Amino acid sequence: QVQLVESGGGLVQPGGSLRLSCAASGSIFSINIMGWYRQAPGKQRELVAAITSGGSTNYADSVKGRFTISRDNSTNTMYLQMNSLKPDDTAVYYCNGNIFDIWYQARDYWGQGTQVTVSS
Repeated sequence: QVQLVESGGGLVQPGGSLRLSCAASGSIFSINIMGWYRQAPGKQRELVAAITSGGSTNYADSVKGRFTISRDNSTNTMYLQMNSLKPDDTAVYYCNGNIFDIWYQARDYWGQGTQVTVSS
């Protein structure tokens, strides 16, 4: 079994910063692309940022210049540094990973989500 566990969410004032972490564990052979998604109330889940195993990244236009995605392949951990947060960034943030397990089966896995609230 493979698990993704997020941490680091919380309440922050506009203009503040948060750092999210996503730790992958279990029967992992390798991790391909990983990404952060978010879902605000009444809205569809959207891609925030993604990163390949080689470190190539892409971002949603709404977060470019404010958010930075990174990963540590040695610990199977992914991060999202969020700066200059806005109320529109309020959402549940989910970690996603395309993972090969030790039986060489690849599939997408999701974390349970972590709440980020930006409010004064």
